[in-house]
Amino acid sequence: MIGPSLDLDAVRAFVRIAELESFTRAAEATGTTQAAVSLKLKRLEERLGCRLFERTPRYVQLSARGAAFLDHARDLLEAHDRALASLTRERQRIAIGISDHVAGPELPALIARMNAQDPQLVIEIRIGSSGDLLQSFDRRELDTVIVRLHAERDDGELITEEQFGWFAAPSWQHRADEPLPIATMAEPCGVRVLAGELLDTAGLPWTEIFVGGGVTAVAAAVTAGLGIAALSPRMVPFGAIDVGPRLGLPALPRLPVILHTRVRDGQPRAALAALSAAFKSAVRG
Repeated sequence: MIGPSLDLDAVRAFVRIAELESFTRAAEATGTTQAAVSLKLKRLEERLGCRLFERTPRYVQLSARGAAFLDHARDLLEAHDRALASLTRERQRIAIGISDHVAGPELPALIARMNAQDPQLVIEIRIGSSGDLLQSFDRRELDTVIVRLHAERDDGELITEEQFGWFAAPSWQHRADEPLPIATMAEPCGVRVLAGELLDTAGLPWTEIFVGGGVTAVAAAVTAGLGIAALSPRMVPFGAIDVGPRLGLPALPRLPVILHTRVRDGQPRAALAALSAAFKSAVRG
């Protein structure tokens, strides 16, 4: 005999917890509280008659039964969303700009999470410098931008902060009698400006050895052994190392990731909440 139907909100909370490995970030992604997420999961576990997660103060991990249920839960939510979308004639669209220093290798997975939140939402992504994207946002060419902090603005929402370092290929060696060879992005790039100011303040001579049109190009220059670059650990090529302490370079600060948006409600806002929570998860490792 089949019992009462599953609560779709509870199933959605379960999937978010599993994807983000955190009750707190699942609450942020669904626009609710941690207590509410915990209550939904408790009711779902009671309905299914099993524990879906193993929880300790330090981690959240799927149980064996939870791992077996996860794909079925996703299929259930996707079928539900498709059924609703079949009654909607016009798809909603959201145009998002993401700073090149924020978008990382996790971007495909983050977009997939936005799509899972609303499969009928048309997502437009533009990658660029923070300054250019903010100008496009102010011209209303973009609905939302996720950028590095710009000192002259205070109208954004802090998503998270990310540590940067001075990265180079393992085989790269600095010649003490030469300026530091720096690989960087083209202007206008806030990280480029910050790195130059820190080196100048410390009295360390440096020179641009490579200017790339994006972080991928800068990372390639690092891999090729051309010099060092100010990057977040998420962006560095495999095997690159932080040479800042060895060379006595000035410490780079934690740089904020800021959300600017005009989207306030509806499914686009829910999709943005999922994206913001996923970025937090990616940055925190």
